[in-house]
Amino acid sequence: MKSKVLALLIMIVLAPVSLVAQSEENTELFIADMLTLADNFARPASNGATYQASAGWFSSAKSLEKWEFRIALHGNALFVPDEKKNFSLNNSQLRLLEIENAQSARLPTAFGSTTNNYFTGEVTFLNPVTQEMQTQEVRFKAFEGINRDYIPHAFLQLAVGLPYETELTVRAMPEVTIDDVTASTYGVGLKHSLSQYFIDDPDGFQLAAAIAFSKFNVEYGFEPIEVEGLVMMDLIMVDADLWMVEAIASQRWGVFEAFAAAGIANSNFNYEMGGNGIALSMVNTELQKLGDTEAKFKADLGFNLHFGKFRISAMGTGGKYFNANLGLHVRF
Repeated sequence: MKSKVLALLIMIVLAPVSLVAQSEENTELFIADMLTLADNFARPASNGATYQASAGWFSSAKSLEKWEFRIALHGNALFVPDEKKNFSLNNSQLRLLEIENAQSARLPTAFGSTTNNYFTGEVTFLNPVTQEMQTQEVRFKAFEGINRDYIPHAFLQLAVGLPYETELTVRAMPEVTIDDVTASTYGVGLKHSLSQYFIDDPDGFQLAAAIAFSKFNVEYGFEPIEVEGLVMMDLIMVDADLWMVEAIASQRWGVFEAFAAAGIANSNFNYEMGGNGIALSMVNTELQKLGDTEAKFKADLGFNLHFGKFRISAMGTGGKYFNANLGLHVRF
C-alpha cells in the first residue's frame, strides 16, 4: 500500500514536469520542421548569391595607373535553372507537421512560383500569460517564391590605382526591393599585376591575381505563418559573406580587349526569420545551426570596348549558376 501511495505521489509531482517536457518537445519538433522548410526554400537562392556577389569585380588584368580613378555602373542578372525552382518533400522528412492531403509534394524555392500545398499540425506549448498548457492547431500555406527566370540587380564600383601596379576596388548597392525580395551588397577587392614580373608589354597580354570580399544581404517575404500565442513569421533573411580569389588574363587589340578569369568563391550563409512571438528567438537560435560554408569554382569570360576614358564591359560568370554582367566604366 505504501508503495502505491509513493508511486502516486511521484506521479503527481512529476506530472507538471512531464507536461512541460512534452510541451518543449512538441515546440522543438515544430521548430525543426520550420527549419527544414526554410532551408529548402532559401538554400538555392543563397547559393545563387555566390555567383551574383562574385561577378563583375574585375574585367581586365591591367591595373590602373598610380592614383588614377575609375567609377563603374554595373547591371547584373543571375539566371535561374529550372531545377533550382522547386524541391521535393515528403511527410517522412517532417517531425510534427504534415502535408495536407498528400504524402509528398513538389514545393517552390525562393526562385519558384506559387503553390496550393498547405501544412497542418498541432503545437502544444506553455502559454506565458496564463501559465497553462495550450494546444494550437496550425494550418499554413507553403512558402511561395518570386517566380523569376532571372534575378536583376545593379551596383556601383569605385577603383583606384595603387603603387606596384595594384588596384583597389570598392562596391556598393543600396537596398532594393523587387517582388517582396529586398537585397543589398557591398564589398572590397584587390588586384595585383603579375605581368610586371615577367612580361614587359603594357599594351599586350596581361596576367593578374585578385582577391575580393563581399557581403550580400537578401530578405524574402512570404504570407505570415502563425501559431497564436507562440510565434508569427513572415520573412526569411539571408546574410552571405563571400571570399573570392582568382587569376585574370587579358589581351587588348586596339579598342577591343578580351579577358578570362578562373577562381574559387567561398561563401558563408546565415539565416534569420523575421516576425514576432516568444518562440521566434528559439527559431533563430536553431537557424544559426543551418549556416553553411561552401567553396565553389567559378569562371568569367568577357570583353571590353575602349573609347578614350570610357569602357564598356560584358562578361558571363559560370558554375552551378550563370550570371551575366554589363558595366559602363569612366576613368579619370
